[in-house]
Parts: sequence; structure tokens; C-alpha cells
Amino acid sequence: MITAAQQKKEAVLVEALPYIQNYEGKTFVIKYGGAAQSDPELRKTFAKDVTLLRKIGINIIVVHGGGKEITRLAQTLGIETKFINGQRYTDEATMRAVTMVLAGGINKEIVNLINTNGGNAVGLCGADHTLLKVKKHQPNGADLGLVGEVTAINTSFIDLLIKNEIMPVIAPIGVGEDRQLHNVNADLAAAAVARAMKAEKLVYLSDVEGIMIQHSLVSTMTKAKAKQLIADGSIFGGMIPKVESALETLDAGVHKVHIIDGREQHSLLLEIFTDEGIGTQFVHENNGSGRPG
Repeated sequence: MITAAQQKKEAVLVEALPYIQNYEGKTFVIKYGGAAQSDPELRKTFAKDVTLLRKIGINIIVVHGGGKEITRLAQTLGIETKFINGQRYTDEATMRAVTMVLAGGINKEIVNLINTNGGNAVGLCGADHTLLKVKKHQPNGADLGLVGEVTAINTSFIDLLIKNEIMPVIAPIGVGEDRQLHNVNADLAAAAVARAMKAEKLVYLSDVEGIMIQHSLVSTMTKAKAKQLIADGSIFGGMIPKVESALETLDAGVHKVHIIDGREQHSLLLEIFTDEGIGTQFVHENNGSGRPG
């Protein structure tokens, strides 16, 4: 006799099947950071989840951050950490710390964990085969030092890896016209990669449940709804640039953008393979009536 637990497992698999069929051969860009990157158990869960997604035929590109680790190493090396309007100022000494942390320690830890769980990942940064070209980033005229804004992605290089069933894990370090390395905001780097690759999905693993309005999670959001919520002050502060970036990414041809809670185990699978999802998805206007799809 089939038990209730077995019936529940069967229901989960049946619910996931249409999504698996629909997403086979599609490309997902996942921005990996926050608690999901720092908690040992969540790191293991993430590695298993992205490996599973790759094994069922979804092309996975991971872009990761590492701000807290950069600050810790800078302190250890006696390098002053300075922020301007909430963004890290990057001088040459800080850039060396950024490179050590992002392209070195963190990147290789992620790659090793994915490969340990049966994935086939390779670690990269923007300097590898000129993966990320950048120009100096000066938001509102502010001088942030060696901080870059992505201007071009070497998509042919990424395509080559994907065709050979290799999962790129990208540290957000870009190369300027003068060949100088630049620090790049991981959220913006992930969005740039998703736009260039015309990805099916861009997923932000964050430390928030999604977009919360009056303590309630907004499951699906269109551009018109997002602009209305920004205008009336319901979306405010640091969430505004993330939402605006999501909308720009949709405009560039990405099908959906998701903000999900990386503090929850298997949140990535729950968002992608269930009808209700677990976070907030941003969709095109003509796809705003229902969550699945």
C-alpha cells in the first residue's frame, strides 16, 4: 500500500515534470551570495541543487559575490575599507584583496563543492579570455576607484563551455580597456551575463523572502506593478536598484527574473519546479496573470 509520504513524493515529482520538460536546454543564470554562500549546510545544498539542474539538461551559469570575505581579508592585511553611498571604494590594494578572495578562495571553493557533488564546473573571472569587459563605473558621478560597469560579455566562450556540458562559475572581476582589473557588483554582473546570454531565467539568491508589501510576499510582479509600488513608496531603499535591474533584464529578453530566499534549503528547486514557488518572480506584462510558465 502506498503511504501518505510516498503519495506526497509522487505529487512533487508529477508537479515538477512539466517544468523539467519545458526548461531542458534552456539557460539559467544564478547570482549566488548571502547566507546561501556563507552557511556550510546551505553551501552543500546549493551545490547539489545546481548539479541536479545541470543533470536534467538545464544550462547553469553561476555568478557569485563575496563582500564580507573581502572586508575580512582587507582588515587582516591592514587595508582600509571605505564605502561611498553604500558601495565599496576599490583602490589598487583593495583590488588585490578582491582578486584573492573572489577569483581565488571563494571561486575555487564553490567549484570544488559542485564537482564533489557530481557537477562539472570550472571557475572563471572576467580576465579569463576577456570574459567581462568593463568601463569605469561612476554612479551619479561618484568616484569608486577600480569599480567597473560591464560593457561586453564573451558569450562565445560561455557557449563553448555550455556545449561541452561545463558549468561556468564566474567571479565578478572585469577587465578595462587599459587591461586593469576592476571590481564589479555581483548583482549587476549576473544581470549583464543573463542579458547577453538571453537566459530563460535570472535567479537572485538573497537574504530576503522576495518583495514584501505590508508584510505579505508578492509572488508575481509585472513592470507596471513594480513601477507603481516604487512610485507609492511600497518598494524603497536598497530594493529599488535590484527591482530596476530586474526590469531592465526583462526588457533585454530574459524571460523571468526571480528573487528568492537563499536561507531556505532547496529554495532554488522550490521556486523553479513548483506552481506556487517560494519567492518573487518578475515577468513580462503578457505573462502576469499566472505564476507557472
